[in-house]
Amino acid sequence: MGAGHAHVLYRESTSAVHRLPPEVKITAMVLFTVAVVATPREAYWAFGGYAVLVAAVAALARVGPRWLLSRALIELPFVLFAFALPFLGTGERVTVAGLSLSVDGLHGAWNILAKGTLGVLASLLLAATTTTRDLIVGLDRLRCPQVLTQIATFMLRYLDVLVGEARRMRVARVSRGDDPRFLWQLRGFAAGVGALFLRAFERGERVYLAMVSRGYTGRMPAVWQGADAATAGQWAAAATVPAIAVCIAAVAVVLT
Repeated sequence: MGAGHAHVLYRESTSAVHRLPPEVKITAMVLFTVAVVATPREAYWAFGGYAVLVAAVAALARVGPRWLLSRALIELPFVLFAFALPFLGTGERVTVAGLSLSVDGLHGAWNILAKGTLGVLASLLLAATTTTRDLIVGLDRLRCPQVLTQIATFMLRYLDVLVGEARRMRVARVSRGDDPRFLWQLRGFAAGVGALFLRAFERGERVYLAMVSRGYTGRMPAVWQGADAATAGQWAAAATVPAIAVCIAAVAVVLT
């Protein structure tokens, strides 16, 4: 996987957040998310503090709110589920605008919306400031199980290959009069998906045999060897946000 390989969520920039080593950003994002999840749902003020932290990091990384909010729509199915909880919940009920709503359901909906949205926004900021290659390098430096990083590496390396092959197969179908928009032509579409799976499987076998013939023993060379490790100053700078989040969560637990 080339050093310049990026993904659709990555935003090229020279901000201070972009320059941080990937393992530092991954650790900070995980600790921030854990602090958010550990916060009692009744501590409404705490989630406002987390939102301020996310906004501050986004401004520092030069990631606009419109970009963040549009990509955060990925959590829409969970939002719809959260909106259904007040109607489906049991226990004590209150009347709001003529609707009978469950108190536990309202708390559960708020819990999902607040924590889910903050977690998604934190993940988007990590993706926007870190290339896919750097994410894998960061996981390697954090001693993530190598089998996982290998799978991720191959997936990222060959995802574009599979997408390109699927596009060529679609062009070939359309040039022969096939149009998958029609229901009676779904059989051809399904056959194409099956053929793509078989081609991907066969390509994987050939790649594996080529790797074995070149000395592959089940472990890839560490891609981060020889690279500069994160300095104490970089760890301290990245620890600012999760440290504040942990303090907020601790205060929320004590006061709730």
